Amino acid sequence: MRNIIYSSVLILLVSACASPNDKQAARTKEIMVAEPWISLFDSASLSGWKILNGTATYNNDNGVITGITQLGTPNTFLTTERDYSDFILAFDVLVDSTINSGVQFRSNSLPDYREGTVHGYQCEIDPSPRAWSGGIYDESRRGWLYDMDNNPQAKPAFKNGQWNAYRIEAIGDTLRTWINHINTANLIDRVTGSGFIALQVHSISDSAQADRKIHWRNVRILENNLQDYRWSDKITAPLLTSE
Repeated sequence: MRNIIYSSVLILLVSACASPNDKQAARTKEIMVAEPWISLFDSASLSGWKILNGTATYNNDNGVITGITQLGTPNTFLTTERDYSDFILAFDVLVDSTINSGVQFRSNSLPDYREGTVHGYQCEIDPSPRAWSGGIYDESRRGWLYDMDNNPQAKPAFKNGQWNAYRIEAIGDTLRTWINHINTANLIDRVTGSGFIALQVHSISDSAQADRKIHWRNVRILENNLQDYRWSDKITAPLLTSE
C-alpha cells in the first residue's frame, strides 16, 4: 500500500544549540511536509515490490527497509513492480561502512538483455575512502557516467555511520542527485527514459562480509508538477553530457 504524505503542520525552527543530526532530521521533516510526496512503502510489507537477480533478503520493519548481504549470490535488487519516467525520488540510507550499495532508477530487466540482468542508472552509495556516493553509474551496461572525481568538492556530503538524505531528479534527459542537500551529480543522458526503481544489495566475495546490512527509510516519490518542486536553484555540480 502506498501512502500519500500531506501535511499543513508548521515546522518549528531548530534552535541554535541543536546537534547536526537534529538539524538534519528537522530539515528532512520540513521537506516531507512542503512537498506532496507519495510513499513507496507501507509500514509492514513489501507490497508493490519484487526481488530480481539474486537471493539476498529484504525486510520491512515499520517502514525501514533492510537489505542483508549474502555470500554466493549475484547483486540482488528489490524493484518496484511498475515503471517510472519523470520523477523526483527521495530516501534516507544508513549503510554498513564496509558495503557498497546503490539505488537504481529508470532501470530494466529484459529477457533479451543478458537473460534478464537488471541494468540502468544507479545512484551510488559508497562509504569507502573513494567516496563516490551520489555519482551515477550505469549498472551492467556502460559503467560510470558521472563519478565523483568530476565533482570532488561534494565527496564529503556522505557521512558514514549516520542516516544520509538522498534526492534524485530524473526529468527529461536531465539526471541530478543530492546528498544531504549537496548537489553531487548533474548529467544529461538520453539512453533510457523509463524503468523501475530498485534498492541494491551488492554481491560479496568474502564470508566476513555476510549478514551486513543496508537500511532505507522515507522512500518517496513525486511525479506531478515537477517543475514546481525541482531544485533548479540548488545546482552546484558541473554539468556533464554522456556520449
